[in-house]
Amino acid sequence: MTTEQRPDREVNRRLLDVQDSMLDGLSQLAAYFGFSKVMGQLYGVLLLDGEPMSLDDLMERLDISKASVSLNMRTLEQLGMVRQVWLRGRGDRRKYYEAETDLLQILTNILKGRELREVDRALSVLQDNIRTLEDARSSMNVEDQHTADLYIDRITEMQAFFRFAQLVMTTVLGRLNELKVDQISRIDLG
Repeated sequence: MTTEQRPDREVNRRLLDVQDSMLDGLSQLAAYFGFSKVMGQLYGVLLLDGEPMSLDDLMERLDISKASVSLNMRTLEQLGMVRQVWLRGRGDRRKYYEAETDLLQILTNILKGRELREVDRALSVLQDNIRTLEDARSSMNVEDQHTADLYIDRITEMQAFFRFAQLVMTTVLGRLNELKVDQISRIDLG
């Protein structure tokens, strides 16, 4: 039952306010991490509704095009944030989706799937650039050689940073299954 169908108008208004706030917050969070705002909204609707929904249901709920829903749902599915479910007893052939509620699993999927791949790609580009400069250095004039040396130094520093980031991510990924997130009441970083 959607919040619009509930008889108690005061509770209904508060539920709608919280739902709107959550969808706005999740869309902003998605944008912050480089995803579309619609992805955040779609995930939020599925997370808060708690029941599987079809693409048509999602399209109607958010008042967006079916193409946008379909494209973003495919990405959410690849990230492991939603999954397709089959509902028995339904006469239609529509696909239904539900949200992954294990946020630690979502973090793991994103770190493994996107972030580590981007760090690997960055390291590869940095190494290619160092090789290019080293190969071309002997044919450069003295001033350009100094500039190339500076570039190599800076790129080497960036490589060290990306290798550190890679180490942190793989270490975190290796330890995630040991965490009991529901038992963490506070994280003190300082």
